[in-house]
Formats: sequence, C-alpha cells, structure tokens
Amino acid sequence: MASITAPPNFCLSQITCKTRPLSPSLLDFNTRTSHSSPNPCFSSYSSNPLIKTIISCSQSSSAAPSPAAPPRRRRPQYIPNHIPDPSYVRIFDTTLRDGEQSPGATLTSKEKLDVARQLSKLGVDIIEAGFPAASKDDFEAVKTIAKQVGNAVDEDGYVPVICGLSRCNEKDIRTAWEAVKYAKRPRIHTFIATSEIHMQYKLRKSKEEVLEIARSMVKFARSLGCDDVEFSPEDAGRSDREFLYQILGEVIKAGATTLNIPDTVGITLPSEFGRLIADIKANTPGIENVIISTHCQNDLGLSTANTLAGAHAGARQLEVTVNGIGERAGNASLEEVVMAIKCRGEHVLGGLYTGINPKHITMASKMVEEYTGLQLQPHKAIVGANAFAHESGIHQDGMLKHKGTYEIISPEDIGLERSNDAGIVLGKLRSSYQNGLKLNFMRDAGRYLARLKSHFGLANYERVTDADLIALVSDEVFQPEIVWKLSDLQVTCGTLGLSTATVKLIDANGKEHIACSIGSGPVDAGYKAVISL
Repeated sequence: MASITAPPNFCLSQITCKTRPLSPSLLDFNTRTSHSSPNPCFSSYSSNPLIKTIISCSQSSSAAPSPAAPPRRRRPQYIPNHIPDPSYVRIFDTTLRDGEQSPGATLTSKEKLDVARQLSKLGVDIIEAGFPAASKDDFEAVKTIAKQVGNAVDEDGYVPVICGLSRCNEKDIRTAWEAVKYAKRPRIHTFIATSEIHMQYKLRKSKEEVLEIARSMVKFARSLGCDDVEFSPEDAGRSDREFLYQILGEVIKAGATTLNIPDTVGITLPSEFGRLIADIKANTPGIENVIISTHCQNDLGLSTANTLAGAHAGARQLEVTVNGIGERAGNASLEEVVMAIKCRGEHVLGGLYTGINPKHITMASKMVEEYTGLQLQPHKAIVGANAFAHESGIHQDGMLKHKGTYEIISPEDIGLERSNDAGIVLGKLRSSYQNGLKLNFMRDAGRYLARLKSHFGLANYERVTDADLIALVSDEVFQPEIVWKLSDLQVTCGTLGLSTATVKLIDANGKEHIACSIGSGPVDAGYKAVISL
C-alpha cells in the first residue's frame, strides 16, 4: 500500500490534539460536533440525526470575500385571508403530509414532531402536519404537533399555523378540527376534485354536485369555530376554467380564506401555470378577500419553475416540501423555492420575500433525508453533496480568486461551513492548492493518520474528496457508546400463537439483568422483555 505523499508545506508534523474554540480558524482542518451546521457531503452521520461532523478546511489567500447577506425583512402580522405586505410570500410546508406519501417515507410520531420543530426553526408560515382522518396514529401526531409546535411563540410573536388535511365530508373535517384546534393558529385544508376526468371517473358526480359539496363543507368547517379554512380544487391544472372560477367564488362566499391551486399531475408549463393564476385572480368574484396558493407536482420536473411563475402572477402562499419529496416525482422543493426568491425576488419577482431563515435549510434537509431514508442525488440543487463542489480546473481557479465567479449562493447562507476555502475537490490544482494546508484534529490524530495512509494512498486514488475524509473521521468519532449488551436470548413459539422470550442484558457497569415476557410472536415477546427492564 502506497503511503501519502505530502506536497511542500503540507504540515503533517503540525497535527495537534488541543482544546480550542469551536469556531473554525484560518489555516486549519478541524472536526467538531455541531447541532446546527452539517456538511454538504455528509450523507451518513450518527444515529442521532441532530449530531453531525463538520469538516472545515481553509487556506489563507487574498481572494475577495463573498458579500454579506442582506438582513431578513420582518414578517408581517398573520391574518388568515390577508397579508399586510403585498410582497410577502407565505411558505406552506407539506413534508409531513404530501411528503410522507412518498413510497417508503413513513415517519414515526416522534420523527414527525422533530421535523415540525425544525420547520418552525426555519420559519415556515404553515405546517401541514398530516391527514388526521387517515389513521389514529396520524390524528395523534397532528394533535401533538398542534399542542407543542403550534403554541411555541418566539420573541417576535411568530408561531406556525398548524394545518390538517381533509376530504370534503363532515367526518374528515371534524376529525381534522379535533386534531388542529389545540394550536394557537389552527387551519383546516379541505379539497375536492374539479377536473372532468376526476369528476367522471373518480367521484362519479356532476359539476353541480361537486359545487354544492365544496360550498357546504367549507361552511361546515367554519361552523366548527375554525376561522382559517383552505380549499383546494384538486387537478385544477386540467379543470375547466369557467367552472374553476365558479367553484372558487362559491367557497369564498362560504368562508374560505385561502384558495390553493394544485397542478396535481404536474402537467402545466410555467407560462401556463402563471397564466392560470393570473386568470383566477382576474375572473374569480371575491378573490381580493382571500390568499391565492400554489401546489405544484414535479412530474415533468417543473414544480419549482411553476411555483415561481405562480408567485410572479400573484400567488402569495407557496406549498412545498423539504427536498421536494412527495407523490410520484415529488413536489416543489422548499429549499429551491426559498433560495430562488432570496436570490431573484428583489430584481425579477417584483420584490417578493419570505420569512424563512435559510441557515436552517441544511439541517431540515438532512433530518428529512435521515428519517425518510430517501437519499438525495449528489447534484440536487441547494442541498446536494455537489451543490458547492468545484472540480474543473478553470472553475477552481476562478473560485480561488473570487467565490462569486461560480457561486450565486454561499453555503453559509443555508447553514453550511464550507468544506474548504472554495469548495475545491482535491485532485485538480492539487500541487498549488494544497500548499499551506495543515491538519489539526481535535481527537486522536495518530489514529486518523494511520487510516489515511492505509485507505487514501495517492497511488490508489485519483482524488481524495470531502466525502472520503468525512467517512474516515465519522467511523472513529461516531463509535456508539455501549450502554446495554445482549448476553443471551431464548424464545419459544408454536402454532397456538403465544410466544415467550427470556433475555439477559448486561449494563454499562457489567451487571446482569434478566426478564421474561409473552407476546403475539417471538419478536414481540423479545421486545416486551427488553422494554420491561
């Protein structure tokens, strides 16, 4: 195995294990645990998704720093059917409802609560916490989020609206209200399909019947005491325009405060969707008394573009999910929509802005990725592992001279610490760029160096990437603490359906603990025995 050959001034002799401030200084390579700033390449962090390793690698240079981000504007007062500042755009996150409909993305109640808390840190205006009528577990999860996250008011008076989805029937709507009513700002979101294909083949109802159902169910939602009711005409993108204007006008009269326009199958182009929002705004009676919202699916890869087109045309609520997860090809991505408005809202979108604190975007993305098991593709915009990586020699040269040459967003804007001074993938420009770098591990540097020599000999690797180094360090840093050890397990089972299990566990002090239990199967019995200790 070839050993690492250090370039001139690559100071392996300067490795130290000293205690120092957590903030990274210039000219060092350090690891530290953090609760707020994950690395973009860190795809496999500790079993606790709130703990990550940050690897910061910097080089002294005369490169001009990135300009400081402008201060965020103050969020206007929340009024269900009115936004005092016409330039403000509400962000409605449906990760916990539509996002969870991604195959394999089922979340536990605790995970949903964690995600909701992170969304609150982000500053999301509305959290669609689930579909309470779908199951008892979903009902309880929404109720818990309403009680805990929906009452956590910050020093600026911000508290997220907690929303529950329901079909247009009394049972669903009542169940949704029972779940969300504990929030300081509860909302019921009810929907019914309005496209010809849905009404004919799915609902088997006429336009007149659908119109009456929508009108009466919005009234029913308001009668429960809910003053914030959102209505969605499902498959609006393929609905007859005149019927769409009619049904939206009727639900406004019935008390709806937000009208959400879904491109349910992701069929529209940005120009079409923008025109749809503009036409609804121009032709729906009473539209000035409500908020227009967008909900764009990603079947043609246009969800973010359509969402922004809708905002430009007058929509002031945008429905999104973290990482763009959702049914089929997913939804408009929160991070893409928010950062597009941040970058281009002032100059291209007529001064639009949001209340999102983008420094919490990466943490939200990593949490959702970890909990759902839906891995991000490396080239995912904003939060992908390669989003701030530069491999081309020409690009690296430009980045070393000024970061603005090839980056329109700073990784620090979304809560990242740059993995090196310009996001350079080590391998090209290596001889010049590595000059002046030094390693400074806060833990056992000798062990890391031994593994570097055995795993990353330059004769065997064309390049050493951030992901390689993070994988190396995380193997050592994130060794789990042994609290309990399984010493013995015995189970009995048969055709009668009753199983027994006996477990022997050893605690951190070496003391043995034995427990027995019965269950509906050997696994159930084993779990119950462990839980009893």
